[in-house]
Amino acid sequence: QVQLVESGGGLVQPGGSLRLSCVASGIIFSSYGMGWYRQAPGKERELVASITSGGSKSSTDSVKGRFSISRDNAKNTVYLQMNSLKPEDTAVYYCNAKYYYRSVLSTEYWGQGTQVTVSS
Repeated sequence: QVQLVESGGGLVQPGGSLRLSCVASGIIFSSYGMGWYRQAPGKERELVASITSGGSKSSTDSVKGRFSISRDNAKNTVYLQMNSLKPEDTAVYYCNAKYYYRSVLSTEYWGQGTQVTVSS
């Protein structure tokens, strides 16, 4: 079956860094667009950053210049490097995989989430 397993979350002080990893199994990883979403208490889940199967990247304005997404198709892994972390980055971070067929979203999977807490 399909699994997306996140790791790397934790407690970090403001200004610190974390790197999240998401290992995928059960899918042809290189064919999927990958993304990181986050959900803070009382807020809706939001897209943080994404990377297409072709390697094109995008991120939400609030993390530009601080967060970077990358992927290693040989390891079936997508990463989120988070620098200069702020308390408002505190959330559960979710890995997401999307497969498009003829430009239409065909299949989507989610990981279980990893908690990131930014606090002094």
